[in-house]
Amino acid sequence: QVQLVESGGGLAQPGGSLRLSCAASGFNFMTYAMSWARQAPGKGLERVASLYSDGSNKWYADSVQGRFTISRDNAKNTLWLQMNSLKPEDTALYYCVNHYRAIEYGRRVGSWGQGTQVTVSS
Repeated sequence: QVQLVESGGGLAQPGGSLRLSCAASGFNFMTYAMSWARQAPGKGLERVASLYSDGSNKWYADSVQGRFTISRDNAKNTLWLQMNSLKPEDTALYYCVNHYRAIEYGRRVGSWGQGTQVTVSS
């Protein structure tokens, strides 16, 4: 079955960096667009970044544009999210998703991992 296992979360200071990883299995990773999404405490789901199966058509939420970078390695079935210049408002549970849009009408689409917690605080 589809498995998406996120790692790399943790505590970071404002202005700091973290790199999230997602190990994918159980589906043909190289044919799927992928995304990162997040959910902050008490808030709804937010699509953060997406890219096509070949790594093209990268999309970023306005809130992370210029600070976060999504990338993938199809040979390793791995997706990454490099997060720089972190802000307290980036605090959330971050999910790996095997769908380009990840969220439609407020609901999850595609398969989602269990998430990795990112906390940005001094």
